[in-house]
Amino acid sequence: MTNFSNEIRRDLLVHVPSTREGAAAALAALLATGAYLTADGFEMVSENERVAQYFVRLAETFGAHPEVREATRDPKRRRDKLTIFCGGEEAVRILSMTHSLHGRLGSDRAAALCYLRAALIGGGSCTLPHDGASTGYHLECVFFARERAEEFCELLFLFELFGKVVARGDTFVAYVKSREAISDVLFVLGADNALKKLNAVSAAREQSNNENRIQNCMAGNADKAATASARQAVALHELRGRGILQTLPEPLRETAAARLEHPTLSMAELAALLGISKGGLNHRMRRLMQIHKENCQ
Repeated sequence: MTNFSNEIRRDLLVHVPSTREGAAAALAALLATGAYLTADGFEMVSENERVAQYFVRLAETFGAHPEVREATRDPKRRRDKLTIFCGGEEAVRILSMTHSLHGRLGSDRAAALCYLRAALIGGGSCTLPHDGASTGYHLECVFFARERAEEFCELLFLFELFGKVVARGDTFVAYVKSREAISDVLFVLGADNALKKLNAVSAAREQSNNENRIQNCMAGNADKAATASARQAVALHELRGRGILQTLPEPLRETAAARLEHPTLSMAELAALLGISKGGLNHRMRRLMQIHKENCQ
């Protein structure tokens, strides 16, 4: 669900780092999820203009002046792809500074939070279940290096959140599954609007599941009732064919005649037709089936 991924991204972009340590951590996360080294610096590639602006603002915090090198249009996905270049001494300084952060983020929870948010801004996506879908809840963040994906999970653990890492082609994906786990991540990172939507989707899905369970239960009960009615009708036909039915007391003969005439009625409907309680009808029918067992089996 791309729209939901964008909703998470919009929520996280509101949390602009307020310290240099936080800005450095966010910049490191964006480089880990969307930057490519070149011969004279590095390029940051993004399909989201606001993410590109976020990256430029962070880089400028440290005296760099990135420039848009290329803007292309993907006609199939109907998206623009922005390539932002940073070169020379500025690039060397930023790469050195952000690289030195890794391994130290675990001792600074505020900076770790900035890193987690920026990583999802740069390389995150989330899918939610929808009608007819076999897949469920899935939140992931894609990195170029396994070390960075594992670091992402280690930082999640600081906040009692738990992720796993899996290789996917030339990239490494840190992910969490289940509605509860994703809800916890969104809550900790402050993605409030996305969390509300997640809860709404979850509530609607739970209601739909409950309705399906009720329908399945009703269908199952209807099938059992139909099978029981058919079995009763067969047994009563045999009793009549053997001349036994005619010898029974009037209440039993009346009940048998009603069932044979109305083989598809439920027990409640048949009881109403006879003007007796459902318990009384059940008693009569059990007696008829017992007579059949004793005489025809």
